[in-house]
Amino acid sequence: MRAILCDGYGAPADVLRVGDVDEPHLADDAVLVEVHAASVNPADCHLIRGLPRIARLSVGLRGPGFTVPGSDFAGRVTAVGANVTTVSVGDEVFGTTFLRGFGAFAERVAVPESLVARKPANVSYDAAAAIPLAATTALQGLRDHGRLRAGQRVLVVGASGGVGTFAVQLAKTMGAYVTGVCGARNVPLVRSLGADDVVDYTSAQRWDEGGPYDLILQLGGTASASALRRLLTREGTLVQLSGDSGNRWTGPLGRVAAGAFLSRFVSQTITTYTVRPHREDLEHLARLAADGSLRPVIDTTYALAGVADAIGHVERGHTRGKVVVDVRTPGGDANVRAAATLVPTRDE
Repeated sequence: MRAILCDGYGAPADVLRVGDVDEPHLADDAVLVEVHAASVNPADCHLIRGLPRIARLSVGLRGPGFTVPGSDFAGRVTAVGANVTTVSVGDEVFGTTFLRGFGAFAERVAVPESLVARKPANVSYDAAAAIPLAATTALQGLRDHGRLRAGQRVLVVGASGGVGTFAVQLAKTMGAYVTGVCGARNVPLVRSLGADDVVDYTSAQRWDEGGPYDLILQLGGTASASALRRLLTREGTLVQLSGDSGNRWTGPLGRVAAGAFLSRFVSQTITTYTVRPHREDLEHLARLAADGSLRPVIDTTYALAGVADAIGHVERGHTRGKVVVDVRTPGGDANVRAAATLVPTRDE
């Protein structure tokens, strides 16, 4: 089958290529999915480049511990393992292989049953592929680590990005008053997602005008914990998730460590986490997407042959929502189409 192969750490254009690989092995607790669409996450970019270098201790010192990259996908089940009970052959599903072998940038992928959910019939494959890792990250940040409650005020820094566009919408479904921070061109987009206030970080507008905040979700930028915690209530929470950093060895770990140290001496909570996808959260997100409460935003869609270009697009920053890969498009012009907010619709 056709797939994107990764020959080692490096720039995507240098280490990624289209090639043929064997069919994935199907374990008893796994499902085989014919991939219709996949999406690019910043984590995919970091894993392909092997940055920050400290991450190679767990991913692979000399090269990545995977042949085919890619985490998020949507498609149709073609086979199920002997112990699978929640999906059947022919079901339309979406899910993620994040830290579970990867392999989504391919015509077919094998994934544990616990990491897939049925795709709503009124949500396209492209839209469903944009959801898993980014929306789960937003959900777990708000609900599990931010402990957001109805009536609270939340500041989403990086509100127009892949995780941010989901965070704004999810916070609104949880009853919060949401302020989003983004660049000038994305202010209308973030407002359209339900944000009560939007701050243009390129202007003189002050971030604290809508505060103090009960929760700050830092998804972009390099602001320090000491600066952001001043915008919080006395018992507020800062969740640091931005990977922005010029340090090739430790990445944002220095900023995160400083925040963890500071948290010991202040009344606020300053924390970070690694997303842990699972079926229950995917099913929750599917219900929200089905009823229109969660609308994936797609910046650009690429063909499978254009994965290196798609990753480069994400790495340059300032994407609006997610970048998607149409695996069914064989090649040619790597850029298939550009889009704005994608309201869930039936995939034709």
